[in-house]
Amino acid sequence: MSTREERRIVSEEDKTFAKNFNIMDLADIPTGLSPHLQLQRTRVLCKEDAPIHTASVSYSGAYNGSGVDNSVKLENFSENFKVEVIELSKDGMELTFDMIGIDAAIANAFRRILLAELPTMAFEKVFIANNTSIVQDEVIAQRMGLVPIAADPKLFEFLSENDQPNEKNTIVFKLHAKCAKGEGRKKVLTKELIWLPNGSELVKESGDSNSKPKTYTSFSRSQEDSFPELADNPITPSYPDILIAKLGPGHEIELEAHAVKGIGKTHAKWSPVATAWYRMLPEVVLLREVEDVDAERLVKACPENVFDIEDMGNGRKRATVARPRECTLCRQCVRKNYGKKLKKGEVEKEWIENVDLRRVRNHFIFKIESTGSLPPDVLFTEAVKILEDKCKRVIANLS
Repeated sequence: MSTREERRIVSEEDKTFAKNFNIMDLADIPTGLSPHLQLQRTRVLCKEDAPIHTASVSYSGAYNGSGVDNSVKLENFSENFKVEVIELSKDGMELTFDMIGIDAAIANAFRRILLAELPTMAFEKVFIANNTSIVQDEVIAQRMGLVPIAADPKLFEFLSENDQPNEKNTIVFKLHAKCAKGEGRKKVLTKELIWLPNGSELVKESGDSNSKPKTYTSFSRSQEDSFPELADNPITPSYPDILIAKLGPGHEIELEAHAVKGIGKTHAKWSPVATAWYRMLPEVVLLREVEDVDAERLVKACPENVFDIEDMGNGRKRATVARPRECTLCRQCVRKNYGKKLKKGEVEKEWIENVDLRRVRNHFIFKIESTGSLPPDVLFTEAVKILEDKCKRVIANLS
């Protein structure tokens, strides 16, 4: 048996065609991601036991086979990123807003900066001249440190170990509260703290007849003169009704508290927020028409009243998704029989899933609760500036 070797001559035209061939250019090849991949890319799916597809795909070429560019581009980010204010509390200290078009890493960066890297003023030293109350000196000092101060930290400098306390880096308050004998218990509140713009009044060292006594600060001038904006807006605690101590008859507290500039990374007392948190936007989808008795069961199963009943006429009712933002992902609506146990003798019906719970991967509901030192909108703006400075430092180091 003989074999014959055949050789095919490849022309230059064939080589050029093979080099430039792209299967995505064919008319019958579908472009873009398939629906289930697009869902995994943009949503976190929340099942009965746990969420799935929680990891973000950051590799730029992850979907090249489907003709989708997954790289991060500044132009796309600028077009898609939005901040929408949802709610501001009556006292102006709680802000809820949506951040759309960002990754969870950036949202978490803002949260961490708000908690730990925004500077504020807080009491660092407490000089107790007299304390006959039942509250120990250390406890009073600790409680004073957690009192928020309504002062703009940008006006002041950081106090280093080698610096002397002066009008540019220290704020001084004094407190003198007394409960006379024969009176009932007295509450000592933060409204009794008095700002001393001229510095400390406690004598550290007594001078001679030709010199002034030395105090615990070295103010060269009044803070009202150094900072004209404080003349009409004196520095005070953020809230006047914070309880410091309770005094019994004959008890007395006299102290002086010195506030300096710091950040929450050093100590929690400098953190400007009570909390800053975010969550992904809930997306609640009905997989089919849920009507009549099933609709009523679904509405009752949700503790957050996400669903509502729509009257369709002729005695028919159906369930609708009325308030998806209120969903806390308790997953009661996706559990078998809505988590309800069967009664004795009750026949179990065939369970059909009615609801699909999802989270929008790039849409975050963000909430900032300020301690009162600065408004939450100012805090977020300052956090953006800090993140911008960090990015500039990284670029400078890389270049």
